[in-house]
Amino acid sequence: MTDSPLTIQRHIIEQMRHHPHASGDFTQLLQDVCLAAKIISYQVNKAGLLNILGIAGTENVHGETQKKLDVFSHDVMVNALQAGGHLCIMGSEEDEDPIFIPREYQWGKYTILFDPLDGSSNIDANVSVGTIFSIHRRVSQEGTKGKLEDLLQPGYKQIAAGYIVYGSSTVFVYTTGQGVHGFTLDPSYGEFVLSHSNIQVPKKGKIYSVNESYFDYWDEGMKNYIRYIKQIDPPTGRPMNSRYIGSLVADFHRNLLYGGIFLYPGDNSTESRKKGKLRLMYEANPVAFIIEQAGGMASTGFQRILEVIPDDLHQRVPLIIGSEEDVKLAESFIQGKTKL
Repeated sequence: MTDSPLTIQRHIIEQMRHHPHASGDFTQLLQDVCLAAKIISYQVNKAGLLNILGIAGTENVHGETQKKLDVFSHDVMVNALQAGGHLCIMGSEEDEDPIFIPREYQWGKYTILFDPLDGSSNIDANVSVGTIFSIHRRVSQEGTKGKLEDLLQPGYKQIAAGYIVYGSSTVFVYTTGQGVHGFTLDPSYGEFVLSHSNIQVPKKGKIYSVNESYFDYWDEGMKNYIRYIKQIDPPTGRPMNSRYIGSLVADFHRNLLYGGIFLYPGDNSTESRKKGKLRLMYEANPVAFIIEQAGGMASTGFQRILEVIPDDLHQRVPLIIGSEEDVKLAESFIQGKTKL
């Protein structure tokens, strides 16, 4: 007789026994995220049949055209999380303002920020997309309405973070500061079961992921790093292999498992992009927490991502993330310490 699979619910409960923020509220909040992930996964897998592919006809706060599935995923996250009594406030990449918990629900101890559907521009081409989330303990007085300051906390104060990949299978990866664990949704009985225990990213990888169409807009240090890793030098593991999907969740998940580096630096194509494109609160902070728990690094090129002090809910930041040796070398080039 084989042992029954370890579900994510059981895993969360077992981890909470040794967690400094252990509480029934925290456990239930993570389980609410799991429920939202299952609903989004179902709709992503049936998107072509349910007439929710394509353009919604609206723009989000960043001026980006929203896909129908963006709007749907945002609504699922809000509806699944706001009524539980565990949160005091939420933030979504799709919403310009903080999302306050209605007064008819209890105001809880925690906050959550999320990107409801990362990589959604790829959905019509059946490319993997995902959800990213970040959880903090509130800093304002408990039992009161949440405040913006509850959301604008640096990444090192996260108490949980994770992402869900909706691809050939649906995979839920999360950390509560006690390692990184991955769970695959078993469609036969609708549960996430442990498939990747205590993930550790290799110290050095063979894969680099970057949108090279912006090469001419990069600073010289960044250009030199890419030139360097494309040179042929087998003793140093070069050239590295280029793999770029254009969905942060998908690119990050691959490199987390196989090793390597993902780069989305600032560029000079427009004034706003000099600060990078990815959002600190919804994208960079959660994956940075995960990669550090897996033994890797996350940097702006000059600073640890988790130490960036946020001043805006939709703040953008350069992101250099992945295997420790690869990120350190990239930093050295970007800072001008290493040259070709």
